[in-house]
Amino acid sequence: MNIKFRLLMMNFMQFAVWGAYLTSMGRYLAGVGIGANIGWFYSVQGFVSICMPALMGIVADRWIQAQRLLSICHLTAAAAMLVVFWLGMEGGTDVSFALIFPWYTLSVAFYMPTLALSNSVSYNALDKAGLDTVRNFPPIRIFGTIGFLVSMWMVDLLGIQHTCTQFLVSAAWGIALGLYALTLPACPTRGQAGGEARRSQSVVEMLGLDALRLLRDRRMALFFIFSMLLGVSLQITNGYANTFISSFATDSRYADCYFVEHANLLISLSQISETVCILLIPVFMSRFGIKRVMLIAMLAWVLRFGFFAIGTPEWPGVTLLILSMIVYGVAFDFFNISGSLFVDKETDQSIRSSAQGLFMMMTNGFGASLGMIAAQFVVNSYTANTDGAMVGNWPAVWGIFAAYALVVALLFAALFKYRHVRG
Repeated sequence: MNIKFRLLMMNFMQFAVWGAYLTSMGRYLAGVGIGANIGWFYSVQGFVSICMPALMGIVADRWIQAQRLLSICHLTAAAAMLVVFWLGMEGGTDVSFALIFPWYTLSVAFYMPTLALSNSVSYNALDKAGLDTVRNFPPIRIFGTIGFLVSMWMVDLLGIQHTCTQFLVSAAWGIALGLYALTLPACPTRGQAGGEARRSQSVVEMLGLDALRLLRDRRMALFFIFSMLLGVSLQITNGYANTFISSFATDSRYADCYFVEHANLLISLSQISETVCILLIPVFMSRFGIKRVMLIAMLAWVLRFGFFAIGTPEWPGVTLLILSMIVYGVAFDFFNISGSLFVDKETDQSIRSSAQGLFMMMTNGFGASLGMIAAQFVVNSYTANTDGAMVGNWPAVWGIFAAYALVVALLFAALFKYRHVRG
């Protein structure tokens, strides 16, 4: 079977697992009375990303082939997510935060490393096939976004975006991918790839921490620092966009608007935008280089939050929400995927998985966890959980986030030095 097709199937399921709950979980949590804790559910993804992706990257580089580790992680995550679903069913509308949060944490602790592992599996397979990763990976990664989109639509159209059944859907995708990953091309560990394992190694090398040497280079250190600062924005709209849009149901002027009830369908425009923007990455990376591409992503985050601040779910205000969904494709892809490709090109093949884990740690780890803790504080300061919805001054919330993204963009433009040579 064509290697590109096999990889696009992997990417489809990889993000279908996430899409089942990532944008609608906040609505469910608000509905069962624990909306004030939404930030913890999203920030824990960041906390586990501080160590788990890097740790699993080390394991993949050293001991367990990446495709096999990908399988182990997905099956473990799916098992824990099944427990979350069961506890949600048992709890009904009176779900205990203390009961389901540990199981949810266990699930995401094993899911988050798979984002980096799946990249490593893809890059390895493309290299083996003699294909250029910058040109061939983005079209394959599109199907990850399509998988996320399909899963979102399933949850919305089945009427389960406000129920715990969304976690069952996620678990089903995870089991399917866990089994499928075992059929993917082998990714040799460092010992299998050559004789390096036979020579004398330092403690740092034995622990697989040699990817940290990237931080000795000022340019790479700045890149990772700004990746962390921009990573603050990554999960905010995933955590609160659905909650924000559905909160309009408490206002009689907007209660009957279509997108108030079907917030996931509106949000899914973001994923549709991603599919287009991914195709633009090779062109933009070649023409403008990583600095300008990252700067474009940062400015897109400003617009993403800014349009949320002034949009409403009825005409003509809904056009601003639609524009926010459209610019999300630029904000997410031009940062996440371009950054991953940049790290891959700037690092030695022997530390590929570790380097991807480090990038994941800085963005979805430190960045996203700090971002969601701060976001929860801001949201809880301006809104309150009322009748199963988070109601309050949402324009102020989104305005604060937009201002933050703008400051990061200005600092990045001034401090990060990179001379691009067009290919």
